[in-house]
Amino acid sequence: MNHLSTLKFITCGSVDDGKSTLIGRLLIDSKAVLQDQLAGVSKSGTADLALFTDGLSAEREQGITIDVAYRYFSTASRKFIIGDAPGHEQYTRNMVTAASSADAAVVLVDAIKLDWKNPALQLLPQTRRHSLLVHLLRVPSVVFAINKLDAVTDSALAFQNISAALAAFTKEAGISVAATVPISALDGSNVVEKSAAFAGYSGDSLLSILERLPNARSEALLPLSFPVQWVEKFSSSSDTSQGRRVFWGRVATGGVQAGQDITVLPSGQTAKIAQVLDHARHPQSVLAGLSAGIVLDREVDVSRGDWLLAPGAFEPSRSIRATVAWMDDAPLVAGRTYWALHGHRWVKAKVARITHRLNVNTLAQEQATELAPNEIGGIELALQEPLATLPYAQSKTLGALILVDTASHKTSGAVLIS
Repeated sequence: MNHLSTLKFITCGSVDDGKSTLIGRLLIDSKAVLQDQLAGVSKSGTADLALFTDGLSAEREQGITIDVAYRYFSTASRKFIIGDAPGHEQYTRNMVTAASSADAAVVLVDAIKLDWKNPALQLLPQTRRHSLLVHLLRVPSVVFAINKLDAVTDSALAFQNISAALAAFTKEAGISVAATVPISALDGSNVVEKSAAFAGYSGDSLLSILERLPNARSEALLPLSFPVQWVEKFSSSSDTSQGRRVFWGRVATGGVQAGQDITVLPSGQTAKIAQVLDHARHPQSVLAGLSAGIVLDREVDVSRGDWLLAPGAFEPSRSIRATVAWMDDAPLVAGRTYWALHGHRWVKAKVARITHRLNVNTLAQEQATELAPNEIGGIELALQEPLATLPYAQSKTLGALILVDTASHKTSGAVLIS
């Protein structure tokens, strides 16, 4: 394996665009699948790739993918995790979940659903919607895969016109695109192996592009923030923690090492870090994204949900401006109060104002008094207690909240702090 770490990417597109077939093709052609697994899904000697990927019986009955399914495969140069997000509009919430932790997104565009002979063709609303969502969720790399080009009479013309429409849309929306690739997931053209002059394209295969994409930017350069997930009361391994409590969690931003000063949110107490343990209880420094146990130099009142922060680095606030992807079946209206979860900390949050609704077809911010299920919009939240946040563009951990209905306990919205 080279220096590039595992790439976590999602596939998104409308229903029947070929996501399941594409994932099956990647798994089979990269030799990630055993022959006996293939035997169960073959039709007259040829594998039904979509059937192979869609393992849930409910999906097969309805012909749709209903949840995010993760698949794993690797090549000589890299390991991959694929998140297969549903295409249906009513499952936008599942896509938001998958995209929030992805390094890259492969947006499938179905050539046969478009007026591909027309140089001024219109993209499907779902293509625009999914592209905007991955852009909004700050997925670092976006790749367009134009699929089913084996099924049109002039693949080169179709690729040229669809590419031009995508380029115009992404320029208008401010989305940077890593690559646009013509493929046929069904026959494997340009998916794993490069296909010579397929659709008049001379670039790399989809897999070659994925092998080179960067991972999401590390948040290790930011000041320390650490959400406490579990308090180990008095450690039995007193040789490592001197009999003091150990605060376990995953470092959100920055890095943690012995000798650092910290402030506790919400109490405001201060202490010095006496020792840091890694996930295997070895004393050593730990960077953002990894789990750690922190022992302080004195007994301080800290419990699950508290944050340990670099002193003075954050300004805890009780008001937040944000973008919300609304997931509840009931619309979002101003004035309602929800539980907000930030790290492992719960606070009451009142929706003070809805500032706009995002029209996913025109990208315009429209006036709105409520947000319907699966809509995206701008809101202002008033919090009962202050939280230490950063814009989502800077930190996916500090910049994200979820809103939970106080009565039904259903997750109602994904909030990205602006």
